[in-house]
Amino acid sequence: MSSISGPLSPSESYRASAERTAEAGTYLGGFVRTLDFELDEFQRLACRSLQEGKGVLVAAPTGAGKTIVGEFAIYLALERNLKAFYTTPIKALSNQKFTELSEKYGAENVGLLTGDTSINGDAPVVVMTTEVLRNMLYADSETLDDLGFVVMDEVHYLADRFRGAVWEEVIIHLPSEVQVASLSATVSNAEEFGAWLDTVRGDTDIIVSEHRPVPLWQHVMVGRDIVDLFAGETTFDEIAPPADAETGAPIPVQEQLTAATKDADGQRFEVNPDLLRMARSECQQSFTGRFGHGGRSQRRQHRQRTEERPRQGAQPGTVRKASRPQVIASLDRQDLLPAITFIFSRAGCDAAVAQCVSSGLWLTTEKEQQIIAMRVDEAGQDIPSDDLDVLGFWTWRDGLLRGFAAHHAGMLPTFKEVVEKLFVEGLVKAVFATETLALGVNMPARSVVLEKLDKFNGEAHVDITAGEYTQLTGRAGRRGIDVEGHAVVLWQPGTDPAAVAGLASRRTYPLNSSFRPTYNMSINLLAQFGRARAREILESSFAQFQADRSVVGLAKQVRSREESLAGYAKSMTCHLGDFTEYARLRRELSDAENVTSRSKSRAHKSLNEDSLARLMPGDVVDVPGGRAPGPAIVLSSDHSGREPRPAILTLDNQLRRIGTEDLEGPIAPLTRIRIPKSFNAKVPKSRRDLASSARNALRENRPPAPGRSTDFGLGSVLPHQEKRITELRRALRAHPCHGCSEREDHARWSERWWKLRRETDALVRQIQGRTNTIAKTFDRVCDVLSAYGYLEAGADARLAISPDGQRLRRIYGEKDLLISQALRLGALNDLDAVEVAALASVLVYQAKREDRGLRPRMPSVSLESSVDVVIREWSALEDVEEANKLPLTAEPELGLVWPMYKWAKGRHLQDVLNGTDLAAGDFVRWVKQVIDLLDQLAKIPGLDPRVSRLCAEAISLIRRGVVAYSSVL
Repeated sequence: MSSISGPLSPSESYRASAERTAEAGTYLGGFVRTLDFELDEFQRLACRSLQEGKGVLVAAPTGAGKTIVGEFAIYLALERNLKAFYTTPIKALSNQKFTELSEKYGAENVGLLTGDTSINGDAPVVVMTTEVLRNMLYADSETLDDLGFVVMDEVHYLADRFRGAVWEEVIIHLPSEVQVASLSATVSNAEEFGAWLDTVRGDTDIIVSEHRPVPLWQHVMVGRDIVDLFAGETTFDEIAPPADAETGAPIPVQEQLTAATKDADGQRFEVNPDLLRMARSECQQSFTGRFGHGGRSQRRQHRQRTEERPRQGAQPGTVRKASRPQVIASLDRQDLLPAITFIFSRAGCDAAVAQCVSSGLWLTTEKEQQIIAMRVDEAGQDIPSDDLDVLGFWTWRDGLLRGFAAHHAGMLPTFKEVVEKLFVEGLVKAVFATETLALGVNMPARSVVLEKLDKFNGEAHVDITAGEYTQLTGRAGRRGIDVEGHAVVLWQPGTDPAAVAGLASRRTYPLNSSFRPTYNMSINLLAQFGRARAREILESSFAQFQADRSVVGLAKQVRSREESLAGYAKSMTCHLGDFTEYARLRRELSDAENVTSRSKSRAHKSLNEDSLARLMPGDVVDVPGGRAPGPAIVLSSDHSGREPRPAILTLDNQLRRIGTEDLEGPIAPLTRIRIPKSFNAKVPKSRRDLASSARNALRENRPPAPGRSTDFGLGSVLPHQEKRITELRRALRAHPCHGCSEREDHARWSERWWKLRRETDALVRQIQGRTNTIAKTFDRVCDVLSAYGYLEAGADARLAISPDGQRLRRIYGEKDLLISQALRLGALNDLDAVEVAALASVLVYQAKREDRGLRPRMPSVSLESSVDVVIREWSALEDVEEANKLPLTAEPELGLVWPMYKWAKGRHLQDVLNGTDLAAGDFVRWVKQVIDLLDQLAKIPGLDPRVSRLCAEAISLIRRGVVAYSSVL
């Protein structure tokens, strides 16, 4: 593995110069002559590896220039008359890369393939989403002929739990002669990932660079002041933690927190002491405000003193958070624009633009405004005028003219692409974005601002990780433009500067596989390779590779513990007899006594509950504990809760309830009185009269009602366990080792032996659970497919693909088997094209958790019936998956049915989105995914021609207006 950590030494520079001279006549030399800048050393090393016929994994910070390696792969392919595919995780990045490569190599030489777009797909260079390449491989597409190179941009995306498996499928199934250039963000286990690539793809070089070409400075914005996070001159490269000297692996997190704050001379990189003082002061004020004395007057006086104090850097005291316009104005004053402000909320991004516009802030010159207006009007000229208002076009345009824009998934793709271009050209100066912008879209800035260090992950608010912090702030610093980049965290109440420094200084971003066999993947593997070979292929996945590596470590621990166990066994050897057997008797006795003690405790509680349940209104009892111990009258029994809590009246007229916590043992009535029908517990006189009756009954020693049992069986609790304990004690005393003078010493070794034995057995179970885990999941998937008839027993007892199984091979998506079942059961047969589009949305759409509600009424009776078929089939499938211990297929969602139905009917976008929480950009994105599914169905070989025709017709109905226009700018 090659690791580039910083500038080269003089000797290294000389050697590199000599190598560059030698390579002048090579492909790399020719490629370098097409560039107007010198390659960095890590770029040169990676390009050499490709030139030598090897695969390469390049892991480097955002903005370091990894894509140059991908462009060299394309250059090599064109020079050798081969094809090159450039894959990306998202369509926005595919569109951007398609535009860049078309400008460089000519539109006739570059194609684009995404789920809903196909442009020049037979070109020698094709940009595509990774799913498209996966589908090609399973379909054995002719487009793969003469493929020489595949560039997998943002390959670390394989850790994504929803789509990450696709990257592994592609890497495993690509023909062996294809060279793969994998481009990744800096990950802490690049060596492990590279070792797997080397295993499945052949000779693969690992090139890791921690060096940022543009230094990154870390700041905190306190009020309107931008304060350095670290004391002294400390950049991104300088705070990178060292790897372990022997293994090269990242050092543990707790050690990183110390090591990452020391320089080469052992001096600590201190957090700015002003920030630490402010955090302490804020904490003390918070404590005083909550628990101190003095009330409002003291707090008002303190606030007045704070407001009167001039702002000078990070002064201790309560800090008033700057508004979003004030943040941008502060950045502008210090020449730190253009900036990207990450706000983990779409609504927050839109609100930030509105706030900046309302504040009267302008960041653009008149000339820039003219250029922006021309670009924006060009982008909007083909959008139907009726749709411009609902798309928020005029608000969007007004913000852009002032130099502000939002960037998030809820925007129309066209609008996002305009924002990206204007920002790259320096015309838009402040972008408010969600974290999706950090996913590879090329929008570097001079500064990056983080409003908060926590986000909502769909279930809860969680802190961002060190890897996410590095990914987000990596956008700061434009190579060739900025001398330095700046990361700014906004001070919030409760901000811990040391924690921020920990995020900024750690490089813990492990790449963990999310791979698991799906129905479509499994049936394609079976069709191409058979079951035995398919299992072998799945066992070559990165997921199994990681599991096997962990097994190696666990096995090492087991061997070490077995050696210790042998030593313990020797130490507990007794000359009088078998001490192992004696130790077993001691352990059984101890376990039996513990079980009996717990059982008695549970039985005791149960008896107490039973005694409370037996109480009847009018019973007079003696409550032994609680808030009001002493005699009391039961007013009502209670059987509604898990534990009975009858209501009582104490003799001093208090009303309350009693429970098992008030008892020391079962409670029985002392006497009994009659409660008058006229008794009202809310009337003090009624309570006094009833208490008086109870006192009289107690004085007269009246017995409780005849026939009431007060025997709770305390003497018969757990007789069998007591007998077992007696037998074990007798056997223990009779054992020869019981009389050993060193018995307790042997016993201590025995306890250590049993404890270590249990831990070792647990490790062995872990190893058994991790061995062949992927293949075992594959077997369970095959069982489900067989149960549904997609797999059949062939003549030679091998599994064969049924006609329905052949159809499943061409259905890609998270609900692949459910979609196939819907086709199989004729859910589309009685629908027209409009209804087909609406039903397809049920099989694609995924609502946010908070958007899910009651099932809506369907637009037509036939569609209602088809939806019923889908939901019934999903419910049955979920039961089968649960029985086979497989991940559950997501529930069909009906929230897009009406919007899709209206859109297919030709309604205006305003009418379609009325009454929904869908943003225009979200709607367009979901329509494109519906188009993708319908296109898959239309092309399934052997499908009913009428259904294929309906799918194609449905595509033509919904690919219109903003949906058609936003495919490619």
